[in-house]
Amino acid sequence: MSVSPSASVSPAAPAQAPTQADLLDFVRRTAADAELIASLPLDPEGRTWVRLEGPGGSEAWLIGWPPGSGTGWHDHADSVGAFLTAAGELKENSLAARLPSHGWKTLELEEGVDRERRLPTGKGRAFGHHHVHEVLNESTEEHAISVHAYYPPLPQIRRYSRTGPMLRLEQVERPEDWQ
Repeated sequence: MSVSPSASVSPAAPAQAPTQADLLDFVRRTAADAELIASLPLDPEGRTWVRLEGPGGSEAWLIGWPPGSGTGWHDHADSVGAFLTAAGELKENSLAARLPSHGWKTLELEEGVDRERRLPTGKGRAFGHHHVHEVLNESTEEHAISVHAYYPPLPQIRRYSRTGPMLRLEQVERPEDWQ
């Protein structure tokens, strides 16, 4: 199902690559669309999502997070992005370290690279290329809803496992795996 929020760029707008700031502005404006946020079907068993029309050819998603759900560690490869919590609260764990983009299976992370952010309703962030993170809804009772945008549209998502300082590349997903 595809929904075009009122915050999307009109088809006549020039096609320029959106910046991280443009994507963050888009997710902010889209999250403020109460009718759109309320239209997302929520499932108590798993995440739900609706694809949105993002600015400047970006890929955008409205995502519902049931209590206790999360993404696991991953990155968005060569895409930059932004996301914002539209309802509830999300937690983001991330790495403040640039990892090699390819050619490795296991890395030992240095001490001090872990970052944690709480993102209550109305809070979000933008991120650059190869940003490794996990996003969680730690609530035991409430769904969370968020808006995400990526540019260029996601060429792949790399999924990782983590045990202490060891980060291991487990899987590479392509768009056909999640659309």
